Formats: sequence, C-alpha cells, structure tokens
Amino acid sequence: MHRESGTTTRTTPPHPTSDVLVVGAGPTGLLLAGDLAEAGLDVTLLERRAPGISNLTRSLVVHARTLEQFDARGLAEDVIATGHPVTSLQLFGDVRMDPTGLPTRYPYVLVTPQFEVERVLAERARKAGVTFAYGNEVTGIRQDADSVTATVRTTDGATGEYRAAYLAGTDGVHSGVRRALGLPFPGKAVIRSVVLADVRLTEAPTEPLVAKADGDAFALVAGFGDGWYRVIAWHRRRQADDTAPVDLAEVRELTRLAHGTDYGMREARWMSRFHSDERQVPEYRVGRAFLAGDAAHVHSPAGGQGMNTGLQDAANLSWKLIAALRGRATDELLDTYHAERHPVGRTVLRSSGALIRFALLQTRAQRVAGALVGQVVKHVPPLTRRAIAQVSGIGIAYRRGRGDHPLTGRRAPDIRLADGSRLYEALRGNRFVLITPAYETPELGGRDTTRLAHGTWRGDRRTALLVRPDGYIAWATDTMDRAARADALAAALLHWTGPAEQEPAAAASARR
Repeated sequence: MHRESGTTTRTTPPHPTSDVLVVGAGPTGLLLAGDLAEAGLDVTLLERRAPGISNLTRSLVVHARTLEQFDARGLAEDVIATGHPVTSLQLFGDVRMDPTGLPTRYPYVLVTPQFEVERVLAERARKAGVTFAYGNEVTGIRQDADSVTATVRTTDGATGEYRAAYLAGTDGVHSGVRRALGLPFPGKAVIRSVVLADVRLTEAPTEPLVAKADGDAFALVAGFGDGWYRVIAWHRRRQADDTAPVDLAEVRELTRLAHGTDYGMREARWMSRFHSDERQVPEYRVGRAFLAGDAAHVHSPAGGQGMNTGLQDAANLSWKLIAALRGRATDELLDTYHAERHPVGRTVLRSSGALIRFALLQTRAQRVAGALVGQVVKHVPPLTRRAIAQVSGIGIAYRRGRGDHPLTGRRAPDIRLADGSRLYEALRGNRFVLITPAYETPELGGRDTTRLAHGTWRGDRRTALLVRPDGYIAWATDTMDRAARADALAAALLHWTGPAEQEPAAAASARR
C-alpha cells in the first residue's frame, strides 16, 4: 500500500476490517464515506475504477436541497464555486421552474458537472481519513450476526475480502452489491440512444439552460459558465446501440433539428451515448447491507434529480449508521432508511418519468393535450410551487407517525438563531439541534450529540424543535404545560439520541 494525498490507497486487499465498507466512489458514496469518517469511524471505500475521477458523467445540476446538505457540512461554497447558478429551469414546452421564490439560501439551480462535485467530496473524504481501495470489484457478500464480508476481485485478477460492521452499496446502476445481495431491479428502458457531449459554441444560447423539442428531435443545452456547454440530445427515429460511436456531426444535427440552430458548435472534449431506465430495487436494506443512489433507483434525466436524490440518500443513511455504531440507536432506526427513502425514490421516478413523457409526446393530439396541461401548471400558482418544491427537493418530507406534531418529518429551513448564527451551521459535525424559545433552557443530560440553540419557528414563541443531523424535524411541541413539555422532550431525546451520557459502542465484534 502507499500514501497519496493523506489517503491510504490499497490495490490488493489484506482482509482488512472497518466499521463501514462503502462500495462505489461516485457522489453518493463519497458523501456517505466522508460523513462517517468525520464522525471518527473507520471507513473503507471500495472502487472498481483505477484512481482518478472520470469526467464522463451525465449529471449537471445541483438543486437547492442538496446545497443545503452541503451547507450543513461546510461544503456549499466550495461546490458553488465550481458552477454557474441559473434561476430558470425549463421542464417541458414553455413551462419553467423558477426557483427564486424558494424559502432557502440557495434559490437557484447550480449547473456544474458531476466530476466537480466528486472532486470536492473526495477531498473532504481524504481529509477525514477514508481509506480508498481502488481496483476492487465486489463479487460476493456474506453476512452473520455481527458483520458483513465483501469478496472482491482486483484489476490483476486476484481475490480477497473486506469485512465491516455494515456495508453500503453506492456502486451505480450496474451495482455489484445489488447483484451479490440477490435483489431484483425491476423496471424498463424509458428512452434509448441519448447522446451526450461537452462542446464549445460560437453563439451562446439566449439562456444558460434551454431545452427544446421539434417533431422527433429533443435537445437540452446547458452552459457551465466557463465556455463549455453540455448537450443532451435524442431523436425518436434514430436509435442506436449504446456502444455505437458518436461524432460531432451527429450532435450538431440533433441540436439543429430541435433548436433550429447548432449555435456554431465546434470543439468537443467528450461524447457518449446511453439509454435511460426507470428502475427501483424493492428493498434498500438487507441485514447489514444498504443500497443508495443509482444502485437503488434510476430514472430519466428530466429535472436533473438523479445525483441529487442519491446524495439525499447518503445524508439520510450516514447519521443513522453513526448512531448505530456508537450504541445510541436500535435496529429500528436503521429500518427507517428504507421506510423514508424508498417512497422518495418512487416519487422521483414517477415525476421525472412524467417530465420526459411530456417532452416526447408523439402525436399531434398528445402534444395539444400536453400543452394544455402545461398551461394549467404554468398558470395555477399552487401547482407551479409544488412542482418547483418537488424537483428542488425543498418540498420533500417524510411520513410522520400517528399523533406526531404536524412539523415532524418536514425539512427544517435555515432558521436564524438568537446568537446570530444559522441552523445549518449548528448542524455541522453530525449533531442534532434542539431549538427552543429564548426563555427556555432545558437540560440535555450531557449529550454531546445534541446542541441547544434559541430561536423561533416563523416567529412562534411556543414551538420547540428537535432537528436531525440531515436537517429534518424529528420532534416538535407547542404545548405550554411545563411538565408535559419537559416529559415530551425527555422522551424525544431518549428515542432519537439514546440515553444520557451513553458510552460509545465500538464495532469490536466486526474487528475480531
């Protein structure tokens, strides 16, 4: 093994053990591994590729809710610096998403290539101490009561094993972890022979991100803000295998057919062809193994929700694994990962599928009907706001239990706290944040997992909130009965953060 930028890079596996194995060094795996390592856990990140980040990536937008998750990790400004904020995103026809009214610090869509997001997340993971094990492809998984073991094949054909308390498969649409777990991936191909290219243009489009369809052709053109543009193009009657070569002439023609111009397209730094599926695994958890990102769900690129949904998966799972490994959580908390994220993945699959179907309506009658629906969405503000909230992630909430406060499961906005700081600053370090009115200072029982902050929910001086590390509200109360309020808070803290002054539980059984 050797040291590289503060990170141990293994090319052959000496049967090492870790707290968590993360399989797949895309954005989802990098965020998850970084979260776990920053919490002091021993994390090994297995990646079948050789070292280095590939720029052959499809994702090009980061939405507001993902930027909030980056903010809670002190990464938002680094990611924003890589891209180009835009304030209008065309969904289909002349229906646009205007995120400027979203209740967030980030009321825009950030256009940036996926490899830039990976670069920021990889730097953070290295600094946190994640062990990167490149050239290792998972071929099998076995589990017992205390650990999970991954069998791997290296690039030189050798085999070996890695062992940990838990494993997360974030290894993409062709996930080896999913196959090793024997899980199906039901669904179908939505659109075939999609052409992607990063090109230079002689004439800049009138908008930084514009999508158009004309007859059988569709093309989206988005500027990265540095002179390069991403083109995603497709033609209904020109279907080719994913392995068929792409040349600049084809990209020019498809763009010209859809937009009426190719914008003087010239140099290309890369080109590719792919097909888009709609698929979702039925279970996100199998014992000590979890699936996240494209390993768990894939859908059409419409709305740019793919990478963002995977990153939200990671944000949901990381704090729960940390709590489990520190002995602060029951197995039921780990079950909530599937319970919360599977419905979100299904919703994104349906909404992105609806968007692509609107864009690709075939007959004149279908296009007329689609235009009418588009006008309804465009001119009925509640529908427009709901669509924007859904695509941006700001409107996503988790189901609350019977009898829970109406705020439970909802995203917490970036509340301005009484000391002048912000909620998402207080969340940094994988902490819960208890927000109470200034007159109330409850005892936290020595819990170093929870920070007490004074603030108000939209000016309401009665509401107290317990915010989870992923920025969702775990518990809330409005009662003014002091005894009932204290009892409810004590029960919430016990349920979510464990007993006061709980000794950390090491994953010793997985290391024996």
